[in-house]
Amino acid sequence: MKKIISSFAIAAIMTFGFSNVTTAQDSPAKAAQAQTSADDADKSGADMSLVQTLKQKYIEGDPVWMTPVLICLIIGMALSIERIVYLNLATINTKKFLGEVESALNNGGVEAAKDVCRNTRGPIASIFYQGLDRANEGVEMVEKSVVSYGGVQMGLLEKGLSWLSLFIALAPMLGFLGTVIGMIFAFDKIVEDGQVSPTTVAGGIKVALLTTVFGLIAAIILQIFYNYIVSKVDGLVNEMEDASISLVDMMLKNKITQA
Repeated sequence: MKKIISSFAIAAIMTFGFSNVTTAQDSPAKAAQAQTSADDADKSGADMSLVQTLKQKYIEGDPVWMTPVLICLIIGMALSIERIVYLNLATINTKKFLGEVESALNNGGVEAAKDVCRNTRGPIASIFYQGLDRANEGVEMVEKSVVSYGGVQMGLLEKGLSWLSLFIALAPMLGFLGTVIGMIFAFDKIVEDGQVSPTTVAGGIKVALLTTVFGLIAAIILQIFYNYIVSKVDGLVNEMEDASISLVDMMLKNKITQA
């Protein structure tokens, strides 16, 4: 009987012991999970607070003056994205293209080279096609055609840059205009109250500073895109000039044109 009671006692002790151990092991895991959830909630709250802060500052800066700056940023970004996509599509492997054209000239003549140009995108292929199309008119005519059509292609590459530069200049100017208007309102408020107090001046100055900040931010963002686009255009123009010289050399080498 004593052995039976002892066995029950040992079993009870082991059962409660394992239960306590399991609970103790589960508690850190639950605590960690709760901490993770809390961190996620804090991050979400931080993101929401950033959006809410931007929205609040936009409203505080007076939508009448902030909206034109935002429109400049949106239109400028749209133009920048369109130009970047266009320029990336216009970029090709020039060395590979030159090799294909030269091989076509050697094997199939001008028509085969023109087919290669037709099946290749970009301004370089278009210039080559115009030059090859006048191969029977002599070297001088080929060079004039290449130069003339190169100018046309350069204009297409730079399309929309004047509008982008306009919005870069216009965004901070609109911000400064909001600054001036805000300061005028502040001084008008001082005249109405008949005294200078921080509460009286703060509203106008806040509008002035916010419009200036948003205008400068918009101009900085658009200026970065503008410089990237200009550098891309310059690189393509250099490739066009080098490829045009190579085209004339290839045509003379293969005796395609009349000297």
